[in-house]
Amino acid sequence: MAEAFACRVEDLLDLEDRRALPEGDLRLLINRPPTGEPPTPPITPSLIVAPPEPTGTDLVRLAADESATWAQWAEASNVGDIALEQLMAETRALASDYLTSDPVVLFVRTRALRDRVFALLEGHQYPRQSTDLYVAAGYLCGLLTWMSSDLGQLHDAETQGRTAWLCAELAGHNDLRAWVLSTRSKVAFWDGRLRDAINFARRGATYRTTGTVAVLLACQEADAWSELGAHDEASASLARAEDARAAMSGEDDIGGIFACQPARQENYAAAVQLRLGRPADALRSADSALALLTVQPVRAYGTEAQIHISQAAAHLATGEAEGALDALAPVLALPPDHRLAPVTRRLGELCSGISRPQTGGTAAIGLRQAIEEFCVDSAPRHLALSPGKGSS
Repeated sequence: MAEAFACRVEDLLDLEDRRALPEGDLRLLINRPPTGEPPTPPITPSLIVAPPEPTGTDLVRLAADESATWAQWAEASNVGDIALEQLMAETRALASDYLTSDPVVLFVRTRALRDRVFALLEGHQYPRQSTDLYVAAGYLCGLLTWMSSDLGQLHDAETQGRTAWLCAELAGHNDLRAWVLSTRSKVAFWDGRLRDAINFARRGATYRTTGTVAVLLACQEADAWSELGAHDEASASLARAEDARAAMSGEDDIGGIFACQPARQENYAAAVQLRLGRPADALRSADSALALLTVQPVRAYGTEAQIHISQAAAHLATGEAEGALDALAPVLALPPDHRLAPVTRRLGELCSGISRPQTGGTAAIGLRQAIEEFCVDSAPRHLALSPGKGSS
């Protein structure tokens, strides 16, 4: 082969070959004489003459050339300001679309955009551009956290949340830190880790932020306290949500799922008041939330469904099964792809209360059957039964 390529035998070996060969074989190949030629003595280190070190003006010129070469590398970037602006615009669109669209389709789109941002971060850009990329990556991982939780995959949601938090820390971005902690509080709540949910919400509230994240964090803390049966703490948290709304400065940078509109705040208030045994107050908050939804530019089907569930629960608490069935009609009409885990979980809780004596009757039995059928045909169940996931 060496003769065919007109080269030396050792030239056919790459670095991995040389590492793999025993030392004796390697020495034999290197010292092997070409065909028909006498052996050439091996080159010993003593015969290798290093080039002289530059001195004087040559040394100064070489140092300048080296700095210029590095500057050319440092000045280069794999992303421009327009591209960064586009990435953030696409992130905002995903966060907004998630309120009204199929969660699995949005998950695929969000994952693809996250991968684009990750790939850019593996390249080279200005430090300020790296920071912007970490912010985009953090919001996208936060969005995947929220989606994973809504699809019933709480372990995967927690993993996404940790990565989102790392991005927020690397970016040094307080609004992102607070929103990530809000998503992690949500995951902990639905995972039954109520103390963690409270701690995440409280930690998020320590950052100086703009927009509505402080409102949502206070609502989430109230939610967890009410689940623990802590009346005073839950009521105080709802009051802090009102104060945060009044003290709010600036707009939400991303919006969509990363925003807490007044209807969303009232939805939390209704759920908290139900757990605190105040069905009349819960019904007022639910009615207020539905009225506020009508003036919002985007109506989030998940939030609207939970408001109707609170209405139904308030009616059941006062023995009005017919009113509960009417309140749940819009929820039971949701297509399967929109039946997210928080909705099915809350309906399950509602269903468990229907067996109480004061909620008996034909209407209650029909309501229970409708809820059971609804929960069987849901987005989390479809995901669990999809190919590759198994049916257990």
